Amino acid sequence: MNKEFNTVGFGHPCFNPDAALYHGRIHLPVAPKCNIKCKYCDRKTGCVNENRPGVTTKVMDPYEAILYAKKMLKREPRISVIGIAGPGDPLYNDETFLTFKLISLEFKDMIKCLSTNGLLLSDKLPLLINCGVSTITVTINAIDPSIGKEIYDYAIYKDNTYRGIDAAKLLIEKQLEGIEAACDNGLLVKVNTVLIPGINDKHIDDIAKKIKELGVAIMNIMPLIPQAEFSHLKAPKCNELEKVRLKNSKIISQMYHCRQCRADAAGLLGDDI
Repeated sequence: MNKEFNTVGFGHPCFNPDAALYHGRIHLPVAPKCNIKCKYCDRKTGCVNENRPGVTTKVMDPYEAILYAKKMLKREPRISVIGIAGPGDPLYNDETFLTFKLISLEFKDMIKCLSTNGLLLSDKLPLLINCGVSTITVTINAIDPSIGKEIYDYAIYKDNTYRGIDAAKLLIEKQLEGIEAACDNGLLVKVNTVLIPGINDKHIDDIAKKIKELGVAIMNIMPLIPQAEFSHLKAPKCNELEKVRLKNSKIISQMYHCRQCRADAAGLLGDDI
C-alpha cells in the first residue's frame, strides 16, 4: 500500500487533470436513498440551476438511466466514465448494482465509477468488483469521532440508527475499513473532504496522512457549500482553500480541478451538456 498513482494516460477526468481536457463523465442519478445525514446536506434535488453534489433534475430507474446515457454519449462522444454519485448513497440502493450490470452490457469499454460515504463499502465491495467498478470516491470529513459528531446527525447500519458520537465512530471505522479493502483489491480510490471552517479545518492533515497510509490515490479538498444545518457557516475563501490544499499536497496528491458535480452531470468537467 502507500503506492504512488501514475495518472499518465488514464482517462478519468477526476483522477487525471490532463484527461479533464478531453475526457468526460456522466453520472446516472439512480440512487435516492441515503444512510447518513450530513449537516451540510440539502435534500432538494430538482433545481436545474444548482451545481452541487446531490442535485438532479429527476431520479431515474436503471433502464431509464441507460437510455439517458446513450443519448448523452451521442451528444458528447468524449465521455469515458460512467458513474453513480447519488443523489443519495449509491451503496444503499439496490438500483446501483442493476445499473452497473446494464452498463457492462451496453458500454463495455467505459470506466465504471462510484461515489459513496463509505459506510457500506467493505460490505458491498465484492458486488462492486463483480460489476467491474474500478474507481471509487469516498467522502471523509473526519477521522476523529469527536469532530465527526459535529458533522453527522445519524447513520443507519443493519437496520439500526446511530446518533452523535456513536454514529461518527461507526462511520469512520467502516470508511477506513472499506478504503483499505478497496485499495488492497486494486481499485483506485479518491477521497473527498469538505473543508468546514471552525469544525474540521485543523484536522485535514490528519485525514490526509491516514488515507495516504491506506493507499488512496488522490485527495479532493472541497469548500463547504453553506446550507441545511450549516447554512449559518461561511464557506472558506479561495486563498484559505488553496492554503490547505498546498499544505496537504506534501502528504498526498491533490485534486485542484473539481467542479462539485451534480448527481446527473454529463460532459467535460466545467462544460456540461
